[in-house]
Amino acid sequence: MTVQAAPSPSKKSLKVLAPLIGVLLALIVSGLLIALAGVNPIEAYGKLVTGAFGGPRQLTEVILKAAPILIIALGLAVAFQARVWNIGAEGQYHLGALFGGAIALTFPNLPSIVLIPLMLIAGTLGGLLWSALAGLLHLKRGVNLIICTLMLNYIGILLVQYAARVPLRDDGGFLPESARFVAAAQMPRLFGSRLHIGVLIALLLVGVIYILLWRTPLGFQLRAVGANLSVARAVGIDTSQRILTALLISGALSGLAGVIEVSYTYTRLKQSVSDGYGFTGILVALLGQMHPVGVLVAAVLFAALMMGAQALNISLQVPVAVAGVLQALLVLGVLAGSAIAQKESSE
Repeated sequence: MTVQAAPSPSKKSLKVLAPLIGVLLALIVSGLLIALAGVNPIEAYGKLVTGAFGGPRQLTEVILKAAPILIIALGLAVAFQARVWNIGAEGQYHLGALFGGAIALTFPNLPSIVLIPLMLIAGTLGGLLWSALAGLLHLKRGVNLIICTLMLNYIGILLVQYAARVPLRDDGGFLPESARFVAAAQMPRLFGSRLHIGVLIALLLVGVIYILLWRTPLGFQLRAVGANLSVARAVGIDTSQRILTALLISGALSGLAGVIEVSYTYTRLKQSVSDGYGFTGILVALLGQMHPVGVLVAAVLFAALMMGAQALNISLQVPVAVAGVLQALLVLGVLAGSAIAQKESSE
């Protein structure tokens, strides 16, 4: 019997250090780009940090921005653990906003304690149905899942724009948008602050997704499908059903994020109800290594970069797009470092 040697301390250290080195390289490259724009990188990074964490107001804005990203990324982490490449979170987010918004506009006289749960359920169902459509096209008709989910994004976005322009448009308004949601349809705030119950839901979901993935038979099966599809099928796992399950969970959470955000931030259906959260969620799930705690850290980091970039633009006239470049470089650096560490560990 062959006994496999335990990983050496140096290999364990490499597994931690390699992604950190990737982050450092991303910061250096971004600093060079900032320098090319004629700005001191050290000063720029200082403004970036203070713009995101410089006080209670900034910290509150970061948390509010991180909440929808975190919810979406947690759902994507479930899908990616099963190697189900759902690129359609943006469309699922929009369907959640549409379904939840329709409930808010249809039943404005309901009390908040009834209306808010109905909106959350409807939004979750909207995202779930949109992901189910992609899953059925993939499993029943063999449509490429990446292309299918990507294309459904644009249909979902256009559906929201159509609804805001025609069937749900405010008759008394001049803009292509719905009437403002009544107060009972807006996310209740926590402790008199600007934080709302959606933030609490996002934090609770971190624990829920962790338990799902690592403490339940379903989570084991999802990870087994992601590790090796053929082996999972050989041991009796219904891989098609698990692929669809991963998609449904992912779509449901994207839809939940959509209804929470449209209820609190936008308080109406309009042409644009997203800051690209669905696409950002993909990067956050990858940067967080598809682990709920890692996703939480990555979501806060990305939200901080977004808010800090705005302060950087105002104070030093550095383009806001720098934040997007830094986000992409961070993901590439961490993934490259992790791949190198994994390769070294396997040798």
